[in-house]
Amino acid sequence: MESFKNKGKDQDEMRRRRTEVAVELRKNKRDETLLKRRNVPVTDAVDEDGDKEAPVQLDQLIQQAANPDETVQYTAVTAVRKLLSSDRNPPIDPLIQCGILPILVNCLRNTTNPALQFEAAWALTNIASGTSEQTAEVVRANAVPLFLELLHSPHQNVCEQAVWALGNIIGDGPELRDYVISLGMVQPLLNFIQPDIPITFLRNVSWVIVNLCRNKDPPPPPQTLREILPALNVLVHHVDTNVLVDTVWALSYLTDGGTEQIQMVIDSGVLPKLVHLLSHRETKVQTAAVRAVGNIVTGTDDQTQAVLNCDALSHFHILLNHPKEKICKEAVWFLSNVTAGNHVQVQAVIDSQLIPLIITHLDKGEFQTQKEAAWAVSNMTISGNKEQVSYLVL
Repeated sequence: MESFKNKGKDQDEMRRRRTEVAVELRKNKRDETLLKRRNVPVTDAVDEDGDKEAPVQLDQLIQQAANPDETVQYTAVTAVRKLLSSDRNPPIDPLIQCGILPILVNCLRNTTNPALQFEAAWALTNIASGTSEQTAEVVRANAVPLFLELLHSPHQNVCEQAVWALGNIIGDGPELRDYVISLGMVQPLLNFIQPDIPITFLRNVSWVIVNLCRNKDPPPPPQTLREILPALNVLVHHVDTNVLVDTVWALSYLTDGGTEQIQMVIDSGVLPKLVHLLSHRETKVQTAAVRAVGNIVTGTDDQTQAVLNCDALSHFHILLNHPKEKICKEAVWFLSNVTAGNHVQVQAVIDSQLIPLIITHLDKGEFQTQKEAAWAVSNMTISGNKEQVSYLVL
């Protein structure tokens, strides 16, 4: 029996399988948070009589935006911002082709007119929320260094708009992320995490941190992770659900980067709170938390044990009975990783009375959940000792 069940299935093979399942789950899942966001007002622009504004000629608008008279310029830049904040089909490409980018970037330099800076930053934020090429056009216009300067503006609305714009640029992918990081963006961003920061501003900061952590090919520089993790350890205790969801997803992305990044997260001290969030009242928080701890237990047996030492298994009766099938599937995936560990970890799953619930999902769950349950049982027959396998049979 021992020879049969372990044939070709050593611990390295089991670890490879755990990683393959994680990759498959990621491929089958859309991003939980938006990579880029447009800044759209609650209502469409209207004129003083309450009617919709009439269509404008872009060439004329561009000329007015470049006017040396700041009153004329401000009115025109505001009109450009409103066009780009349209709910449907904002004219990003036509405005770029008409030459709006250098004008807007130049407006960012006008430190004596923060209202103009704000409108220009808002317009550029929405351009950068578009396609990769549109975002690249903003970068090529040399907007990023100016956005970084605006992080130090004495005007909070200007700072927040610069944060939003940088978040869109970082969200385009690891190349632009690393470019923005190389210019010194991380620490000024983290400095905004203060008790008196307005909650809308903090939500933008937490969303940008998610974008900093998201990509893993390549992952963020190790120094960046060392800077970010203490901030995440603060934000993971926040009461605002939006901030909390972003923070936990950031941790899930970091724990998806291999054993070295997993260990950095564990060493940061965030793990007990992360495990506690498995039973959070908000499903969005639970979803992110079970993904994060699931990523951790794809690591080494010691890293898996760190999760179990936080009493993680006590949360899984609720998770395995959750009304959301997605959470049930990820909970079973977590347990399949644990049962691929050592005898002590297999026994912990048995002692927690979770095997009957896994078997229930094997029998009655949706197809993907059944697959994960089958792997949990299979891993147990491979990693467990004779008594543990006998328990499963009985």
